[in-house]
Amino acid sequence: MSAVARFDLKMDTEDKDVVARAAALMGITMAAFVRTAAKEKAQELLDRESRITMSAHDFQAFTKALNGAFKPNAALQSAMNVAREVNRA
Repeated sequence: MSAVARFDLKMDTEDKDVVARAAALMGITMAAFVRTAAKEKAQELLDRESRITMSAHDFQAFTKALNGAFKPNAALQSAMNVAREVNRA
């Protein structure tokens, strides 16, 4: 059995009545209704925010960069040289 955590929620009477009616229509408790609705909404948000959306032009530039040969700039090359020296010591 997974751990259980408590979450208290206050809402005005009108909101509570709406939730109670919706829960009754589904044949579940208000707590189950709120828990399910909150989890669904949270998952939608997390799914949406974990995706990167880009234009076709940006996608082409991205794939070109991934598929192209790697050429470090001067600062990165210098850092790699320093790291090689540290590793040899």
